[in-house]
Amino acid sequence: MTSTQSSQSSQPKISHSMAAVNGQKQRFWMPEIASYFVAGGAAGAASRTVVSPLERLKIIQQVQPQTSDGQYKGVWRSLVRMWKEEGFRGFMRGNGINCLRIVPYSAVQFTTYEQLKKWFTAYGTKELDTPKRLASGALAGITSVCATYPLDLVRSRLSIATASIPLQAKQALPSSSVMATSGAKQALASAYHTSSSSLNQTVSKRAELTMVGMTLKVMREEGGVPGLYRGLVTTAVGVAPYVGINFATYEALRGVVTPPGKNNIVRKLACGAIAGSISQTLTYPFDVLRRKMQVTGMADGGLGYHYNGAFDALRSIIRTEGLRGLYRGLWPNLLKVAPSIATSFFTYELVKELLVTP
Repeated sequence: MTSTQSSQSSQPKISHSMAAVNGQKQRFWMPEIASYFVAGGAAGAASRTVVSPLERLKIIQQVQPQTSDGQYKGVWRSLVRMWKEEGFRGFMRGNGINCLRIVPYSAVQFTTYEQLKKWFTAYGTKELDTPKRLASGALAGITSVCATYPLDLVRSRLSIATASIPLQAKQALPSSSVMATSGAKQALASAYHTSSSSLNQTVSKRAELTMVGMTLKVMREEGGVPGLYRGLVTTAVGVAPYVGINFATYEALRGVVTPPGKNNIVRKLACGAIAGSISQTLTYPFDVLRRKMQVTGMADGGLGYHYNGAFDALRSIIRTEGLRGLYRGLWPNLLKVAPSIATSFFTYELVKELLVTP
């Protein structure tokens, strides 16, 4: 009788607990997911627009060839040069497609992260420790990258398409051929074709400097749709630890820097800035490899390199530039990541609080 009574008395507790969990799932499924999605998209658009000039400068410094003249060197000098050559549009070059990419990217990332946290903790019945945060962030990063990667590749192409990067000549004409008669004919023919090619490029270049135009150009010259996914594996491998470290560090810092009663804007922004700086620095070589893989297929880029894969790119960079080559563009990236990640987390929490009803 005693065991029967105890089992009967425990049954209501179990059913009550399951009902609470099911109720949590039902409340989570529609309203909260919608708020995560909207808040994540707003956070992404705000964070990237704030640092668009530095984002473009980082990409240019990552992919420009190592020549002695014409490089973008120094953050301030490069930004001034960008302004003189292209004006405000140069600062925002590629930001339209970047926002088009980052809105769904950030929305998917934040939503997946929040949902995975609930799943890993069985909707609040288990502790959310650091390994679970890292796993949730890593999986969220991979999901968001796979969902929006073509937009990221096209954005990278647009960012460097109008930059005055010094291009490397593919072939040099021997000086002796210029002196000979046949060499002179070849030189004139070459000059004619070069001028014709330049004219055609000038006519078509404006159409290619759009999201649709660059997308069609990549598909036309680089093997169709698969060309839009060049470097996806490298990107996913780099994004997984970056997003995992970013989220885990941010939430750990929030527990220390923003205790109850000290939850102000400055402290929240500081948590995001520190978390972003740490995660970006630790995973930055993956970002360099990603950009290299994204632009290596440019048929008319003249950037002076071509890679057969991520490992080939890694070996080539270390061989020609040393380990320092894996950190090219790190300084402007660190200057942008602090305000970018801080704005992202702050905007996300602000919009989410406005949307989620108590």
